[in-house]
Amino acid sequence: MQKIVTHLWFDHQAEDAAKFYTSIFKNSKMGNIARYGESAAAMTGRPAGSAMTVQFDLDGQPFYALNGGPIFKFTEAISLVVNCDHQMEVDRLWSTLSQGGQSGQCGWLKDKYGLSWQIVPTVLREMMQDTDPKKTENVMKALLQMTKLDIAGLEQAYREQ
Repeated sequence: MQKIVTHLWFDHQAEDAAKFYTSIFKNSKMGNIARYGESAAAMTGRPAGSAMTVQFDLDGQPFYALNGGPIFKFTEAISLVVNCDHQMEVDRLWSTLSQGGQSGQCGWLKDKYGLSWQIVPTVLREMMQDTDPKKTENVMKALLQMTKLDIAGLEQAYREQ
C-alpha cells in the first residue's frame, strides 16, 4: 500500500471524475468504490447506493476521491503537474482536461470538476535550470505569454541571444 496518497474532495462527482481521469492517462485504472449505505445516506443526505469513496490510479499513481458534499472546493493552491515528453502529449492533455473547464496562464488549467492541472513539457525544467541567466529570462518571458505551453516557442526563446 502506498504510504502517501492524494485525496480529492468532490461534491458528488467523484466516480465520474475518476472515470474521466482514468480514460485520459495510460496505465490507469479504477479501483474499489465504497457506496453510501442507508444509515450513512440518512446521516449525510447522500443518496443510498451512490459512491462515497473511489480509489483509482493515474499512470500508476494512487488517488482517493470522496463525495463529501459542497463544503470544500478545489483551489489553485493545489494542482496536479503532468510532465509531458512532446508537444502532441501537451496538446492532447490540454485539450481533454480543459474541455468544460478553464484555461489559465503558463500551462495551468482547471478541469470541468474545478481541479487545477499544470501541463508541462519536461524540456522546460531543463531550460529553467540552465546556468545562463539570459536563456532562463528569455524562456520565462515566453512562458508568461502562453496559456497552453508551446515547446517550439520555448525552445526559440531559449536559443535567442
